[in-house]
Amino acid sequence: MGRLRKQEEHVESSRISDPPLLVPVRSGSGALGLRLFRTPAGERTAVAFTSRDQLTKVLGDGQEWTWLCERALRGMIEDLDVIGIVIDPAGAVESGNRHLSAA
Repeated sequence: MGRLRKQEEHVESSRISDPPLLVPVRSGSGALGLRLFRTPAGERTAVAFTSRDQLTKVLGDGQEWTWLCERALRGMIEDLDVIGIVIDPAGAVESGNRHLSAA
């Protein structure tokens, strides 16, 4: 699986800017929506990728995405029932024997 960064383990950074991450989204009605996934234990999580190749390998070439820094992504999920962010997950989505599934 990828690196899971839990909400409670996150420490605010004094860096001026976080490196950008590719975050899977869905489009509809003129807006983008964050895609959430489930861990093998069934907990909801956000995912992000450090490269387009990683995202394509896991979610396929047709997956829509947007650039976000980790701080912005954390802000989007802070009020949701999400355990954290998995960065560069090894598997995802449709197959039942993979590490993550769509939420």
